[in-house]
Amino acid sequence: MSNVLVEVNENIAVITINKPESLNALNDQVLADLSKAIDEVENNEEAYVAIITGAGKAFVAGADISQMKDFNAAQGKQFGRFGNDVFLKVENMTKPVIAAVNGFALGGGCELASACDIRLASENAIFGQPEVGLGITPGFGGTQRLARIVGMSKAKELIFTANNIKADEALAIGLVSKVVPKGEVVDAAIEMAKAIAKNAQVAVRQSKAAINAGMQTDIHTGTMIEAEAFGACFATEDQKMAMTAFVEKRKPEKFANK
Repeated sequence: MSNVLVEVNENIAVITINKPESLNALNDQVLADLSKAIDEVENNEEAYVAIITGAGKAFVAGADISQMKDFNAAQGKQFGRFGNDVFLKVENMTKPVIAAVNGFALGGGCELASACDIRLASENAIFGQPEVGLGITPGFGGTQRLARIVGMSKAKELIFTANNIKADEALAIGLVSKVVPKGEVVDAAIEMAKAIAKNAQVAVRQSKAAINAGMQTDIHTGTMIEAEAFGACFATEDQKMAMTAFVEKRKPEKFANK
């Protein structure tokens, strides 16, 4: 995985897209390496939370236009499906994924950030879906996730105008949950990841699964999904230990995550 680096430390995996010379543009090989990195972290029992970031001045500046420019319709569809499959893998990881957006997050970069569970942005981050200015639609989930995150009207505005927005506006519309000073976004993501990692991981993962599934259905079905997740937690050692400690007015032990 020469284009993507993975480092695991203290139950936190940092996945870095490492093609700074192209502003981490997404081509077939970068996407393939990212897919392998996601599999590696998903299968690593020591990794509780994942962080995705980019090397250099960008998170991801977009898909690789030099690769796409001569595609025919069938090739464009195939590339879109490939990118969507990788980003669905990000979204469907059992473990929480934090995007640490450290610069340009345009096109495929905005779509990758949107596939993560939580987005933190450096104050110099720039977001946008510029595809219609290049004669195409967003192709890696932008027409779907952006509307779910910021609402249909704002998503259509951003996609139809191809205008970029700065970190403060991304925060105002709910695209990111926090803006931090330049150079500090990965550290901020690690601090948030530590707060997640100290909790009961079965409960964290059940919560993620319930939120993701519930967002795709009606409220009645969603509450049934939640009831299943809630009930499943009562079969864990962590629930017994933590609730017993609470009733006995003492601090819980370290979670066993089972």
